[in-house]
Amino acid sequence: MVQIYNDYKDHADFLTIYVREAHPTDEWQMKSNMKDDVCYAQPKNLAQRVAIANDFIKRFHYPIAFGIDDINNAAEAAYSAWPERLYVIDESGRIAYRGGMGPFHYDPNEVRAWLAARYGAVKHDAAASSPTTSSSISPTT
Repeated sequence: MVQIYNDYKDHADFLTIYVREAHPTDEWQMKSNMKDDVCYAQPKNLAQRVAIANDFIKRFHYPIAFGIDDINNAAEAAYSAWPERLYVIDESGRIAYRGGMGPFHYDPNEVRAWLAARYGAVKHDAAASSPTTSSSISPTT
């Protein structure tokens, strides 16, 4: 998604919403999470969820705007977002594209194709594709 963001950020706004952990250490830990050192317990409150999100942003230099679902998982429920899913919301606030549920039907190339059909294909510059933005998130009440 970072490459798609870099290619289309001048044409569209991007937002990542962090929903509940897909493979927390206290529920269903995956070997791939251990290999990648992405091991977190399921957050029990918003402050813990914010801390995990901030760790992700800093460790992976994630440049895309980042939102955090509330601890009651309202965004996850509204968008059937767990464990991962892609959406395009058009200018009128309507869902223009609803991707398949991840991990098996999660396909960022479908979002790229939608954006290319709307704004034209973008050839990316390899030098410009490395993220350099760092940000952090504070909990809101």
